[in-house]
Amino acid sequence: MRHSDSYGNYSQHDRRRSSGRVIVSTLVVLAATAGLGYWGYTALTGDDASEDPQVVEAAGQLTKFLNAWETGDAKGAGALTDTPGNAESLIKSVMTNLKPSKTEITAGAGKKEAEGEVEIPFTVKMALSGAGDYTWDSKAKLVKKSGKWAVEFHTPLIHPEMTPGQTLALKSRDRALILDAKGDELQSASLVGTVDAKSGKGTSGLEARYDKQLTGGGGAAQSVVILDRESGQVVKKLTNAGGGEGKPVKTTIDPKVQAAAAAALEGVKKNAAIVAIDPTNGNILAAANMPSGMNRALEGRYPPGSTFKVVTTAALLKQGMSPKDRADCPKFAYVNGQRFENQDQFVLPSGSTFKDAFAKSCNTFYVNSRGKLSGSALHDTSQAFGIGGTWDVGTSTYDGSIPVANSDNDKAASTIGQARLQASPLVMASIAATVKEGTFKQPVLVPDAVKKKYEAPAQLDANVVGNLRDMMRATVTYGAGWALKDIPGAPHAKTGTAEFGTETPPRTHAWMIGYQGDSNIAWSVLLEDGGSGGSDAGPIAARFLKNLT
Repeated sequence: MRHSDSYGNYSQHDRRRSSGRVIVSTLVVLAATAGLGYWGYTALTGDDASEDPQVVEAAGQLTKFLNAWETGDAKGAGALTDTPGNAESLIKSVMTNLKPSKTEITAGAGKKEAEGEVEIPFTVKMALSGAGDYTWDSKAKLVKKSGKWAVEFHTPLIHPEMTPGQTLALKSRDRALILDAKGDELQSASLVGTVDAKSGKGTSGLEARYDKQLTGGGGAAQSVVILDRESGQVVKKLTNAGGGEGKPVKTTIDPKVQAAAAAALEGVKKNAAIVAIDPTNGNILAAANMPSGMNRALEGRYPPGSTFKVVTTAALLKQGMSPKDRADCPKFAYVNGQRFENQDQFVLPSGSTFKDAFAKSCNTFYVNSRGKLSGSALHDTSQAFGIGGTWDVGTSTYDGSIPVANSDNDKAASTIGQARLQASPLVMASIAATVKEGTFKQPVLVPDAVKKKYEAPAQLDANVVGNLRDMMRATVTYGAGWALKDIPGAPHAKTGTAEFGTETPPRTHAWMIGYQGDSNIAWSVLLEDGGSGGSDAGPIAARFLKNLT
């Protein structure tokens, strides 16, 4: 607690002195003011050196009370009042609610009202996170009973605008909502993100990216308010947060598709994600994550594994291969001493075709076909799918990376989605959407925020697109996508089992991507460290598609 008054000479000097904080008796005052001269002494004791000792004694008691309040010692402050329990409760409530990072309470000059009654004004200044500095004036009445001074406690002592049953608190300024495509509040924690309860600012997801829009711009993030302690309702706003009125952020998320994706991930024990896209315009219809938090659906970076064979197949088709061409599928393929194998070391019978190798996901066929491709072929073909560009989606995304091969082994591994290839579930859903639509349409989540959509620098030939569609349908009807075989809507798919890490045998992510033949929806499913694309990601994809019906 600090003492100050209108005597300017002392006031400036005293604010630089720590010893001026405590005054408990005339002797202390005399000791503290030694060397200050007449003006410094009268600033502490009144108009002359003969101030009533009762004022000095009462000031000492108030000093103890204010010091305890200032340090958050509600119990200690309460003990210095005439109603300890009430005082402790309210001071504890105020300090808990406001959580000041710094509190300074400065007392003014006391005035004797009557025998055994002294009134002393004081000023409270608090530094509040999200609300800045807040200062208010109040006054205390001290009474002497049975030879002891006590602070007469009542609610307005803590803040003059409060009445019994009220307290002070911080209230974040009203934020506008993040909406789905139907105009309702978006139900996706990993997309929406979080808001810091203390500062009122968005800290992740769309809440962080669009914090200014949602809150109305600059100014403090929180207001100091008076609350009814019983109901928790705001009674009065004491400060203004500032800024204008917040505006909602509207997304492309379809609530039905989002709910279907979220339900499909319920009970999944691994980290997982589902993304769904409208192939006709790139609108992101769903982005679900398990568990919620990290938005792996849009920002995750993973080797795509055999789901990338859609791109490799496009490159081979462009070089003149036909789905009917013979495709040998041995158990192993060797490249400069490096051995590649099929999952569980399966082989395809003699007479199998390129279409069969795609549908059943034969790694060795693709590795042995690398000679038909230049070092940059996969990188160049991936551009027709928009991979590696900078996508203006309206939120943070990872848009994939398909480097030019730097060795024969690197090219061999790249044909099956390994080596240095990386993609997000969003990218892989977009690959399926590109096959469905025939051309790349950049994904979009917040249309109003998109300034310029990324345009693919290359296009797929119509015959390539037609063959890819036929081969993705075959994956479901007789290939590795068997989990979707009985799903209505003519699903087309590609499975993927992507190795990662350095363990032997390697651990694998499970993938499945695809689209519905009879509706405008493309999707991808990722199961981190989840095993096999067909056996593990496939059933999740099936649940998702069933949920849509």
